[in-house]
Amino acid sequence: MSLARIASFVHKWLALIVGVQILLWIASGLFFTIVPIEQVRSEQRVRAFASAPLRGGDLAAVSAVLATSPAPVKLTLEARAEGDVVLAEYAAGSPRLFDAHTAALLSPLSENAARHIASLHITAEAPIARATWVRTPSPEYRGALPAWRLEFADKDHLAVYVAANTGQVTARRSDLWRTYDALWALHIMDWRDHENFNHGLIIAASVLALVSTIGGIVLIPYRFRWRRRRSAADA
Repeated sequence: MSLARIASFVHKWLALIVGVQILLWIASGLFFTIVPIEQVRSEQRVRAFASAPLRGGDLAAVSAVLATSPAPVKLTLEARAEGDVVLAEYAAGSPRLFDAHTAALLSPLSENAARHIASLHITAEAPIARATWVRTPSPEYRGALPAWRLEFADKDHLAVYVAANTGQVTARRSDLWRTYDALWALHIMDWRDHENFNHGLIIAASVLALVSTIGGIVLIPYRFRWRRRRSAADA
């Protein structure tokens, strides 16, 4: 069998096997290049917050937090949109959030507190439609747990995740993000976790696509030669 026939056979059959995945790679890659990642992350919806100086009485609150048991290994004093807080981290266990002026324990956050934080964080005309307590990771969210999921009643179905122990906004998820994530899962061929792009299936598909492409490149000079022959015969 000649090189041209081998190349044609390899190119044709491998293209049939991996052709759909190649199409998905191209289509999803085009989407990734067109849509700005800032829009996918809903960064344009984040409300600007100018941090103000911490008010008096903070040192007393920090001392009170230090005196709690177990003793924290790190304290962070923060001025947030919802107020001044002390974030305490421990050698073992989850972090805790305290009021920076009264040393009152704020975590785990209540639903109302999480709603308030999400409303301050996002510029939205629509109200929060529902709040969901999240304990386990999902394809949409793999951040700090437990967390509150606050979904706004807008056209984007924007959901804001607020970590219950720290009060931090840890994720923003819109329909655009969900489309991006679904295409990413197809792109890396990890349809369950949407994270692993080093698994055997995508490696095998990439090798087959590469071999099929090489076969097509090998055929190029033969195609031109066949066309010249056909033109000469027709003349």
